Amino acid sequence: LSRAQRVDNALASAVAQLSQQPGSGWAARIALQLEPRGDRTVLARKQQQGPLTVQRAFYPEGAPCHLYLLHPPGGVVGGDRLEIEARVASGAHALLTAPGAAKFYRSAGASAQQRQCLEIADGGVLEWLPQEAILFPGARVDLCSEVSLSGQARFIGWEILSLGRPVISERFDPGYAAFAQRIERDGRPLLSERLRVDAEQAAGGGLDAPSGLRGFPISATLVATGAKVADRDAAAARIRAESDLAVGVTLLDDLLVVRALARQVEPILLQFRALWRCLRPRLLGLEASAPRIWAT
Repeated sequence: LSRAQRVDNALASAVAQLSQQPGSGWAARIALQLEPRGDRTVLARKQQQGPLTVQRAFYPEGAPCHLYLLHPPGGVVGGDRLEIEARVASGAHALLTAPGAAKFYRSAGASAQQRQCLEIADGGVLEWLPQEAILFPGARVDLCSEVSLSGQARFIGWEILSLGRPVISERFDPGYAAFAQRIERDGRPLLSERLRVDAEQAAGGGLDAPSGLRGFPISATLVATGAKVADRDAAAARIRAESDLAVGVTLLDDLLVVRALARQVEPILLQFRALWRCLRPRLLGLEASAPRIWAT
């Protein structure tokens, strides 16, 4: 094992022991309000409780505000509850990402919960581009993502889930995970879906079930609003064919949905970043300006 993998294993063991202690779970919440000020988008308000915060805003491309979401403990255990809220005002443009993968460690029984609520006002733009979430064997996780759009709000975002660490042939077994995603505009649902993975079930919710993930440990979804047929075709043309990668592109009204299953995280990250570079000029009228943290 590499040094980083040994550190991950040591942390997983330590936090699993802590999670067995009553009342040890973190309750963390952060609420961000982004508004236009002059020729820039600024973080107008920030409310936080517990170990969730953001670094100072970066402006590598002028007006859009780049923010890095931080979780200082470095991992989530059973009993932890994280809430992330971001509100983007009309005329504001924000890009949110993270410096590293989110890690959900083994639980002694309680579930870890993470809920993110993203609201974009008419004329606002939000790009939600986190790193992958890694679920260690034995984790019990409930993840929920809600995106509320008003009027002509624009959104590009993705979620990448790694069940276990396939780079070291580690399976998410045992483990339980429930994922929910909902995107709506003016109260009308554009996308609403759920996925449950229970590694202890031989059928239905199992890792290898035909109605589950078919043995793929990486599941990912990219969505973008304001898309047309030409944008769907451009996205499909940009996807590289790889034997260990299954990708589908769908257009639901003006919502572009890209779903992917993979054996490793890296091909998904590369594909999604390439798609983002392709779609951003077409949908937002801006050339791609990658967050500098991606290069470190």
